[in-house]
Amino acid sequence: MTKKKKNIRELDPFLEREREQYEQPLPSREYILQMLAEKGVPLEQDELCTLLQIEHNEEELFLRRLRAMERDGQIMRNRKRAICVVDKLDLIKGKVQGHPDGFGFLIPEDGSADLVLSAKEMHKALHGDTVMARIGGEDKRGRREASIVEVLEPANTRVVGRLYEEHGIQFVVAENRRISQDFLVAPGESGGAKAGQVVMLEIMQQPSKHAQPIGRIVEVLGNYADPGMEIEIALRKHDLPNEFPHDAEKQAKAFSPEVKPADYAGRESVAQLPLVTIDGETARDFDDAVYCEPNGKGFRLVVAIADVSAYVKSGDALDKEAINRGNSVYFPRRVIPMLPEELSNGLCSLNPNVERLCMVCDMQISLEGEIEKHRFYPSVMFSHARLTYTQVADMLANPQGENGQKYAEVLPHINNLYKLFQTLLQAREKRGAIDFETVETQMIFNAQGKIEKIVPVIRNDAHKLIEECMLAANVCAAAFLKDHAHPVLYRVHEGPTPEKLEAVREFFKEFGLQLGGGDDPQAADYSKLLKQIKGRPDAGLLQTVMLRSLRQAVYAPENLGHFGLGYEAYAHFTSPIRRYPDLLVHRAIKAVLDGKQYKPQLKWAELGVHCSMTERRADDATRDVEAWLKCFYMRDHLGSVFDGTISSVTGFGLFVALDDLYVEGLVHVSELGADYYHFDPAKHQMLGERTGKRYRLGDRVRVKVVRVDMESTKIDFVLEGEIAASGEATSNEGVDVGAWGATTPKKPKKTEKPEKPSGKTGKRHG
Repeated sequence: MTKKKKNIRELDPFLEREREQYEQPLPSREYILQMLAEKGVPLEQDELCTLLQIEHNEEELFLRRLRAMERDGQIMRNRKRAICVVDKLDLIKGKVQGHPDGFGFLIPEDGSADLVLSAKEMHKALHGDTVMARIGGEDKRGRREASIVEVLEPANTRVVGRLYEEHGIQFVVAENRRISQDFLVAPGESGGAKAGQVVMLEIMQQPSKHAQPIGRIVEVLGNYADPGMEIEIALRKHDLPNEFPHDAEKQAKAFSPEVKPADYAGRESVAQLPLVTIDGETARDFDDAVYCEPNGKGFRLVVAIADVSAYVKSGDALDKEAINRGNSVYFPRRVIPMLPEELSNGLCSLNPNVERLCMVCDMQISLEGEIEKHRFYPSVMFSHARLTYTQVADMLANPQGENGQKYAEVLPHINNLYKLFQTLLQAREKRGAIDFETVETQMIFNAQGKIEKIVPVIRNDAHKLIEECMLAANVCAAAFLKDHAHPVLYRVHEGPTPEKLEAVREFFKEFGLQLGGGDDPQAADYSKLLKQIKGRPDAGLLQTVMLRSLRQAVYAPENLGHFGLGYEAYAHFTSPIRRYPDLLVHRAIKAVLDGKQYKPQLKWAELGVHCSMTERRADDATRDVEAWLKCFYMRDHLGSVFDGTISSVTGFGLFVALDDLYVEGLVHVSELGADYYHFDPAKHQMLGERTGKRYRLGDRVRVKVVRVDMESTKIDFVLEGEIAASGEATSNEGVDVGAWGATTPKKPKKTEKPEKPSGKTGKRHG
């Protein structure tokens, strides 16, 4: 028996690898698949164990391996529980992406084209689940369909939603509209919640072909309109960590609130330099301080960044939670920090008139704005002033004014910074960085925590000054690590895809315009075209189309450059308090300075994917909160008429951005008039079949607010007329204004700018 076992097991081509990894080597995955394939038929579990001569004391470990192979989509069990090779079943593994209208898509793991999942198929799984599916026929629109065979890995263990009760049966409707199934509440498991309240439900039974999902209520959040409820919902809907583990809190509280003399070892002091922080009025965590002086034929720029890596060490409790969070999340009126307050607002914040540990990027910049040389070193600094953008702008405009006199000590250095800023702008122009003109907004709240008004944020030269200083330090960080061949997460922004490039060029042909650069346009080509369209009546339309042709910036270990900013290499260095990639860059720079190499807890590629995900997660959560607040705000404007601009055109209607309120809503296609309207995505327009009436991205319209739905965060408009070039509205007579569509599709995500505001108003660190 022993000899037979040896012969069978020693035929495993990966036996040596298994022996190296495990004390009790099992048949490798490859060998299990080989044996199943050779048999040519599904095998019962006992048959497979006998075939591979699995002994009794190995059975549990072997079953674990089989379960792992099931999760990874290598094998599956049929209805009789026999084990099959997935590749032989013509199945495909992928992730379910739900749609608010009840159907969904299968996103194949192999990168092939998405498949449609009918509403019936979506009853078998939830949004985010990993499944095995069989490719079927085509739907009415000619799209390939799939049918779910098995759920390999459920994505949801809890859902946040609203409790309802009908005929004595309680159920929860998920806040995430991509989850279209209702969750039955098990008898006696309501947790004392009342109908209409927002609750957290723990899933006890996942959905199946024949049964709805069932769960128990584990937390009652409160009533839907309670102050701050929108944030509580967003935290749970997007699985945002918002409570620090005990060991992380304990570690943070153990630090001395002040820099200790022992911390000075190995650091160059820049405490004598009159460094200052420049931030928004409401900022509480100060990542960066700056100083500038004339130096030869140019300038010396010192950018000091909080040295978070001195306190948060790789693999400790704070580091694990920082990885988990990925970044701070900035909601209106509330921040979910990446690090506990003892660090984010205390020891790691460059507060005025106290010493702080920092990492310095010390640069020599020419009069043409070129960085001639740079040096990194750990240091101790002393902030001489906490300034705001408004104060700095006032000091530059009125040197003899109140702020100029109050901060007379640092005013000469502010003037030096401004002179440097002007040279950096010249370099930016020469580099051809893309500078889209967009309007950022800020919500002003009343005492009850609801929006009083929404106002545009005016970016003055102080905002731009700090932005250029931060860009310079980030470029130096990327260059330093690239020159030393040290792995790191770069901030990568690629140019347009060939498909998007072709589409944008076809679009601009209609306007007699051309995007240069051939098959490989650069930022300078986009910048040149932006200058050409500036001042045109349709400039907003043309800029939006250009913006949407670009890809989203991500974190990745491969240096693919930053298209939008026009840099060959770019990395985030300037915000380690609130972005984990910046902390990684600090550790990598320190390792190079020490002649070592930093190895993070996860692989660099995994960290890039994770940090890109947490960034998108934060954006989605803040977008949800802002949408809810805007809906609440717009309830007071029902029936009001506003002027606005068509900000997006979709197959189901037009999104219109209101001029004065900075709120968007939908004019459903059914409201466009007595005609069949056809959506042309290439031309960003809706065209009436009979009338030839056209509604295009960027068109000016007048609309009335007719419906605000708090639960779905949707605002519906009807057209009142178009706005001619003179600003006068034209009549909308003859338009057949019907009832709003029974199912108003959710507003699609906007294509993001190449780089967004950092979350702290006015700072754009790329």
